[in-house]
Amino acid sequence: MNYRIEPVDKQKHLSDALALRYEVFVKEQEVPLSLEVDEWEETAVHFLAWEQERPVGTARLRWINDGIGKVERVAVLSSHRGTGLGRALMEAIEQYAIAQGASQLKLHAQTRVLGFYRKLGYSSQGEPFFDAGIEHMEMKKPILSP
Repeated sequence: MNYRIEPVDKQKHLSDALALRYEVFVKEQEVPLSLEVDEWEETAVHFLAWEQERPVGTARLRWINDGIGKVERVAVLSSHRGTGLGRALMEAIEQYAIAQGASQLKLHAQTRVLGFYRKLGYSSQGEPFFDAGIEHMEMKKPILSP
């Protein structure tokens, strides 16, 4: 499939990213809306994956320390899972982070998708924990800036 992935113009497309996350997290995974939208929406860099003019995937990146970014809210519509979109979305975020001088990315992965992130070079850290009633694991990946 041919996807276009780019950082979101917050004024124009943040609502598309939030609607996609609502579909995946709130409706599909039954995460309470009060936990899905948080105080980082305005400061994080949001990404949207488009198939033609339809948003089909999203994620956000926020800086938690100098050179360390945290990938959050990775969501792909069920109709587009297994197509390579998740990998393409993560690679776009990584390239953006490298261009910004990042040395490491971290994320909290749902345990059912640990294998996906391991294939991308992330390693598990610590013990599993629950977030929004779903088991997660912290993962990290060192990245090299040019």
